[in-house]
Amino acid sequence: MPEVQFLGHACFRLRGRDGIVLCDPFSRSIGLDLGRPTAHIVTVSHDHADHNNSAQVKPMREKLFVVDSPGEYEISGILITGIRTYHDKAQGAERGVNTVFVIHMDDVVFCHLGDLGHELTQAQLEAIGNVDVLFVPVGGGTTIGPAEALNVISQLEPRPRIVIPMHYATAQLSFTHELGTLERFTHELGRKDLVAEEKLNVTAANLPAENEETRVVVLRAISTQL
Repeated sequence: MPEVQFLGHACFRLRGRDGIVLCDPFSRSIGLDLGRPTAHIVTVSHDHADHNNSAQVKPMREKLFVVDSPGEYEISGILITGIRTYHDKAQGAERGVNTVFVIHMDDVVFCHLGDLGHELTQAQLEAIGNVDVLFVPVGGGTTIGPAEALNVISQLEPRPRIVIPMHYATAQLSFTHELGTLERFTHELGRKDLVAEEKLNVTAANLPAENEETRVVVLRAISTQL
């Protein structure tokens, strides 16, 4: 049963029976203390300080596997596919490239969009495939914003069973002027009743059915403010 924890910003820790994957660890420059989280695998969507601090992650085995580029990987029974996307709408001319990671863990498919800066092409959608749990940036500025995030969710067919927003402004972040708030996304979504959860335990059996509405889960960050 994979367990999902939110460490803050765009960083998540996925714990499954075959290992732990940590997505987009950040540096202290953003105003949050990541601590020394443990993992077997780290995915890095792009080489910016708020997403690429793999040196802060403590290996659980002899070696920490860092996956930071497109391709197909199988590490200790965990399947990971990286898909090339961009950090802007100009095919990387403004902010560079971004890698979307699809992670197969315990019969659940996770997709971390990183700092996606555009809606997805048909080729990218086909490479991503079916997604159960989607981590989507919603803060705008340097990524897609609320309306674009909803469009990206709608692009994926079938729609993700669970959507977890990330990369939005909070009082703890030191660069909130670049990001919109979570409330902007929930307003666009038409949901004002979402309550932050400590963690998410998900299995293939407890996912919402295909004919049910996509579940939106807000997770509370466990990292501390500097």
